[in-house]
Amino acid sequence: MSNTQILRNALLGTGLLLGIFLTLNLLLDSSVWTGMKVSQSALTVEYCEFNHPERLFHQPINTYSNLIYFFYGLLIFQLALKDFNFFGVKGVNSVRNAPYLSILLAANFIYLSFGSAFFHASLTWIGQRVDMNATYGLTLSLICIGMVQGVVKKELSKQIQIATVLCMLLLIVGFLPLALQISSAVLLPALFLVLLLLGIGNYVQYRTQRSPFLLILSFVLLAIAIQVRTMDVAKINCDPLSIWQGHALWHFLTATSSLCMYFYFRRVKNLMHFKK
Repeated sequence: MSNTQILRNALLGTGLLLGIFLTLNLLLDSSVWTGMKVSQSALTVEYCEFNHPERLFHQPINTYSNLIYFFYGLLIFQLALKDFNFFGVKGVNSVRNAPYLSILLAANFIYLSFGSAFFHASLTWIGQRVDMNATYGLTLSLICIGMVQGVVKKELSKQIQIATVLCMLLLIVGFLPLALQISSAVLLPALFLVLLLLGIGNYVQYRTQRSPFLLILSFVLLAIAIQVRTMDVAKINCDPLSIWQGHALWHFLTATSSLCMYFYFRRVKNLMHFKK
């Protein structure tokens, strides 16, 4: 499968999902969410975008913008399938030798696309919980890949990879109750810090094999995303009815930041000199 085919498949899949979203928003209304507890975010009008309480998608722009996570998830999933051809090949980057971990990451990208879309469409308490859990899941998946890069010095067997994925899934589920005990303002930055330290440590270990540009770009995008989100919450340069919404830009920036971090761990300049 060529890179062109991978890109085309991801675009087609994302376009299909967009069509489904548009159709659902036309055919259904907000009665779908009846009986669900309203989120604190809705009560405090946390984001700039105008809330359309009569529509299925209360915040349409913030809902549709989550398609970027789905698009990147499809890209990574196809790369993971392609990586099965390199399984056990000597001298290959450990990310390419661990396709099950890439599948885990792809699944969390897709989980976040639906989880965050669910939240912004419904503005419900359960939607907000799923959205945050998916955010933690994506970050934890990247941390797992970074730890494998830094600690594992040999190829992971299929059994170990599957066991690792199952453990990660249990950990992500465990973050559902944990997130109720620790504020996301504390927990999420802590995970970002761990990921940054892993990225720096990985560069120190494999200096000749890593592109610092991707690591720097990942965290520059994340820093910009945090500033954009802060401005959106503070209603700075806010137009509730505009198609340009700060939180939608947050989705694009954080998704792209995560993708850059994945490719940072994945990319090897010279396979012949890759040190296990």
